[in-house]
Amino acid sequence: MRAFKFVIPIMLLVGGFGWMKLTKDFQEVPELSRLFIIIGAMIVSGIISYFLFPKNEDER
Repeated sequence: MRAFKFVIPIMLLVGGFGWMKLTKDFQEVPELSRLFIIIGAMIVSGIISYFLFPKNEDER
């Protein structure tokens, strides 16, 4: 449940902002490299957010 509530939206936000930033400011970077950078950032942000957010909020 936690994955659908926090992790996936954070990963999508990081991917969207990363794509906008890399497309706007770093056009000299090849598109395939930009894609790999964004995918890596999404994975890292997903892992971090998975461990940062509580497992169950209902237990409190």
